[in-house]
Amino acid sequence: MLLAVADVTLRFGSINAISDVSFDIKRGEIRAIIGPNGAGKTSMLNVINGFYNPQEGRIVFRGQTRSRMRPSIAARQGIARTFQNVALFRGMTTLDNLMTGRAIHMHRGFAWQLLRHGPAMTEEIVHRRKVEEIIDFLEI
Repeated sequence: MLLAVADVTLRFGSINAISDVSFDIKRGEIRAIIGPNGAGKTSMLNVINGFYNPQEGRIVFRGQTRSRMRPSIAARQGIARTFQNVALFRGMTTLDNLMTGRAIHMHRGFAWQLLRHGPAMTEEIVHRRKVEEIIDFLEI
């Protein structure tokens, strides 16, 4: 099991955004959360990525129970979300926008990246290949 959500409840004051929600996702599976406005879809995604912490229930990702996870830690571990209204950086290509998203995976310091030389260039080439694979997959 890649992700298991068990009996999750999220409240904002007296408002129940999510009540006793459970589901799981196996490795390689693709799932969708559908429902009308106000049904709690975004709240559920925000619980999974650590933006919100539920009052009840548990999230297990790759066999490890997640409690009070921060979004930055979730991103490093491979949990990401997208938004309905895609906002790209103006004046940048699709490749440049995707490279910006890969910055979290780059380990060379800002100075190296600014110089675009040596180890930073080698690392950028590796990430650029990954981005090109994504673009090919999406048929952009």
